[in-house]
Amino acid sequence: TSLVRWLLEEAQRTGLRIAVVSNEFGALGIDQALLGDGGEAFVELEGGCVCCQLSNELVDTLQMLRDRVDPDRIVIETSGVALPGETQMNLWREPVNAWVADDVAVVVVNAEQVLHERDLEGTFEYQLTSADLLVLNKLDLVPPEALPRIEAVLRAIEPEAPIVHSVHGRVDPAVLFPPDPAGARRERRAAGGELPPHVHEHFHSEILSFAPGIGEDDLVARVQALAALRAKGFVETERGLRLLQGVGPRVQLHPPH
Repeated sequence: TSLVRWLLEEAQRTGLRIAVVSNEFGALGIDQALLGDGGEAFVELEGGCVCCQLSNELVDTLQMLRDRVDPDRIVIETSGVALPGETQMNLWREPVNAWVADDVAVVVVNAEQVLHERDLEGTFEYQLTSADLLVLNKLDLVPPEALPRIEAVLRAIEPEAPIVHSVHGRVDPAVLFPPDPAGARRERRAAGGELPPHVHEHFHSEILSFAPGIGEDDLVARVQALAALRAKGFVETERGLRLLQGVGPRVQLHPPH
């Protein structure tokens, strides 16, 4: 989400017209509140992944954006458990394959997660090997001397995709479409492809409710006790409305912007 917010800020600065499709695995999406009101140029797909359960909805949404908004670029922010390769295959289906000129799978990697070796198998590996570009994010949370070790872990899984460093998802938008001198992206688009048997691990989503005025320390402790892969939402705490962001054991509270 930080990367998408940054891309929207840069688009406003440069005049590029971007549409966003945001996908939430759970039934309650909050990214529209985080990313701002984009009107018809923002669509939220909830209750599944756009790589499988919501694949037809994704194609319909893309065509709707083309017909109603006709943006310069479309950013698809998948759920944290979606598979990029299968998501891209939906861009090669009719009717969107007639007007999508190029597509790139950008996978944002939490440097802290890699450093502490949390959840680096299964879906994590599949996401990395589907990437055209890796954005190694949250470098402010790891010591600089750990960077070679973190990159070595990524290279053991995905040896070819370029790696870009970032803090808060701030990268030059121009690098999100790396050069393709061999024409590999063009060839795969032309070849299309059938969706393979799905390899999702078993994930479960849950909507949590907390009594208004809950203490922040109590809130953080209760969310940490869930040992959730990802947590995100708004909570009315004793100090006012807070945005809760949780990745593994790290749970943070911020005033909403």
